[in-house]
Amino acid sequence: MKLDADYGIFLANTILNFIKENSVQKLDFIASHGHTIFHNPAENYTFQIGNGPYISSITGIKTICNFRVQDVARGGQGAPLVPIGDKLLFSEYDYCLNLGGFSNISFSEKEQRIAYDICPVNIVLNHYVAPLKMEYDDKGALASTGNLDKNLLEELNSLVFYSDAKPKSLGYEFVVDTIFPIIDKCNLTIRDILRTFVEHVAIQISRKMNSNSGKTMLVTGGGAFNTFLMERLQAYTKTQLIIPEIPEETIINYKEALVFALLGFLKDEGKINCLKSVTGARKNHSSGMIFEL
Repeated sequence: MKLDADYGIFLANTILNFIKENSVQKLDFIASHGHTIFHNPAENYTFQIGNGPYISSITGIKTICNFRVQDVARGGQGAPLVPIGDKLLFSEYDYCLNLGGFSNISFSEKEQRIAYDICPVNIVLNHYVAPLKMEYDDKGALASTGNLDKNLLEELNSLVFYSDAKPKSLGYEFVVDTIFPIIDKCNLTIRDILRTFVEHVAIQISRKMNSNSGKTMLVTGGGAFNTFLMERLQAYTKTQLIIPEIPEETIINYKEALVFALLGFLKDEGKINCLKSVTGARKNHSSGMIFEL
């Protein structure tokens, strides 16, 4: 609870500094996702720190937050929430793929938006380069020099989660309880771990989309900068992978922030921002909590 409050205070002060440095004159509201600490919808909980009342009280600005809790309460996964933005803002693409800590995909099927988490990505890759004093494997350079371990690859690809019915979502708990133990028991070099896990990610993502040529996929998130991962993914599909270039590169980095601002707008307008076809909730709804002075 203290961390929740402290992080809310930190976010509020960061926002105030941003407003000052950029001479922002008018701001309708703050839409804050917070930072996910726990996520286990099967056990009826999800928790994002970054206390909304503190943000609102310190900044003096209406704050919209806690976007996931209501969806879980209505029987949903509370994730992914970005697909409403994919539907409204990026409908020209057949698929929208985000490569962050986890990969998730969004697409339209039979006039419904379908989306779900696919597999862990950066949360695993970054973990294994941390002992090398690296924040991440730049462009996948280290992974590209490793050897593929077929036994590890086969065990990862056979995990039950990948054959579970949708909707579904992933959290850090899955990585700690399932992914890390499988990898660590193999006693591989860091390069070989990275090489094998990149292949695993490419295979899992490719299985979730139509491989016919003529399809397009918008790729965003930090993983879009992993050149080696993109090469391996493209090797498994004929779908054209579209990675925004400068100046559109900001979409890669900030697409999720952009969409959560949209989620906040929709909540403020009392409009649907959470789709049951995506999360598995009992009905479409307008999710989030509003705090204002």
